[in-house]
Amino acid sequence: MIGIIGAMEEEVADLKKMMIVHDTVEQASMTFFRGMLCEREVVIVQSGIGKVNAAICAQILIDKFGVDTLINTGVAGSLNAEINIGDMVISSDAVHHDMDTSVFGDPVGQVPRMDTFAFPADEALVELTRVVNEEVNPDIGTFVGRVVSGDQFISSQEKKEQLVRLFGGYCAEMEGAAIAHTAYVNDVSYVIIRAISDKADNSSHMDYPEFARRAIDHSMRLLVSLIPRIS
Repeated sequence: MIGIIGAMEEEVADLKKMMIVHDTVEQASMTFFRGMLCEREVVIVQSGIGKVNAAICAQILIDKFGVDTLINTGVAGSLNAEINIGDMVISSDAVHHDMDTSVFGDPVGQVPRMDTFAFPADEALVELTRVVNEEVNPDIGTFVGRVVSGDQFISSQEKKEQLVRLFGGYCAEMEGAAIAHTAYVNDVSYVIIRAISDKADNSSHMDYPEFARRAIDHSMRLLVSLIPRIS
């Protein structure tokens, strides 16, 4: 079973229109749409924004629906000068950039007493996603790299430079690491797909509304081609 999570309604609305809905389940103020999409059994849900919402959502998908593959789709801000608005970032792994117990000697981003610093995505799923995106979205760049997540919208150059320096992040957003963390502790596969909608700097407030729709369109094209090919 594949679980598809988008933080915002516009990130999953088109997918829900395409699916054959068998039933809906309400839990934790979220509506889970279970049915068929591209001839595969899926559950699609809008989690809400932020890491807590995303983690709750992912755990419900695993516990209630038996999901063994999590796909998190959405938009993000670029942290890499080579990654432009409209390009796609596919997670190699994910880190909580706002976790900080460095006063106790931990590196910034390390969840205390966790046996990993970054939560690795499923390598085969990442590679498949990369190949499919290059096929269906040849007009944009495809990048595989680290997603960094925190409960803040990155809009300053200073913060952007910090995230690159500390984490080598490719993009910044607000849910992916929580989903990756949940997948890791439950031993299920995941991948984060992030279409770049802004440059995560002082231009964010100008770029975001204009480019978010185009970014979501690219994600849609990727997902409808990817889902049938997931083994």
